[in-house]
Amino acid sequence: MSGSADRLPRLLALVPYLMSHPGAQLGEVAGVFGLSEKQLIDDLQLVWMCGLPGHTPGDLIDVSWDGGEILIDNADTIARPLRLGIDEASALLVALRMLSATPELAEVPGDALPRVMAKLERAAGEGAATVSSQVAVDVDAAPDALPRVREGLTRGRRLSLRYYVPGRDEVTPREVDPMRVVVVDGRAYLEGWCYRAEAMRLFRLDRVLGVEVLDVPADPPAEAEPIDVAQGVFRPSPTDELVELEVSAAGRWVAEYYPCEQVTELGEGRLRVTLRARDEDWIIKLALRLGDTGRVVAPSAMAETVRREAERALALYAHQS
Repeated sequence: MSGSADRLPRLLALVPYLMSHPGAQLGEVAGVFGLSEKQLIDDLQLVWMCGLPGHTPGDLIDVSWDGGEILIDNADTIARPLRLGIDEASALLVALRMLSATPELAEVPGDALPRVMAKLERAAGEGAATVSSQVAVDVDAAPDALPRVREGLTRGRRLSLRYYVPGRDEVTPREVDPMRVVVVDGRAYLEGWCYRAEAMRLFRLDRVLGVEVLDVPADPPAEAEPIDVAQGVFRPSPTDELVELEVSAAGRWVAEYYPCEQVTELGEGRLRVTLRARDEDWIIKLALRLGDTGRVVAPSAMAETVRREAERALALYAHQS
């Protein structure tokens, strides 16, 4: 979080946190807010110049961090934490509903998650609850894939899959020792040791065309470790083609959502982003999703393909309307 649009809400959250944690250490607070100590000190120097109209020393917030211990005073006017807006509360409620729909939590006893959702709905008000209830959360899986995968997990059995690979437009047979089911960006994935690839792999369940539970115990090797999906499932390969995009302030999410080789500030919130495209279809979908908030700059052949696809989509839209 480095832009001014991100910094203001962070500062408004930082002051109440420091007021409720007197004497907190620089490193500790930096970790809580996902900042380096230098970034935190830059924020504290800005807080030091904030306060009530009048702008005399008695009107300004008093903050010090000598010896790494942060002390703050004269900040009572903004000491209360921020309340979630309807859009923020709605997004959080939708995420919680998606979490409650994950296969790993479907059979977990207890009502902690429903109670958290109920408290959030009461705190956020009727508006957020109404908006979030209009969003359908559904795990996009093939009809019989999820039950059979869960059976394999429960019984500790190897799975035989028929798996569609869109990048090569082919169906491949796989034998997989299942380890867990995860939901990323609203899609369910089987994670397990793939004997074809001799490595850990994630398989989208809506691309599984068939599942058979084998009478063979699942026995993944010792080196089989869960894949970190915190930043999404896309992991570029060094052999993937480098693509350069220019995005407006509204398209900056690309740099945060996908692994990038290079990100350059162009001013006025714009970025030049260089990333690796796993295939042409993927970059076309990304470019069309960006719309007028971004464009492919290089390679020129890819930019021309995106332009043609955009024109074709617009022609279809005009024909239907």
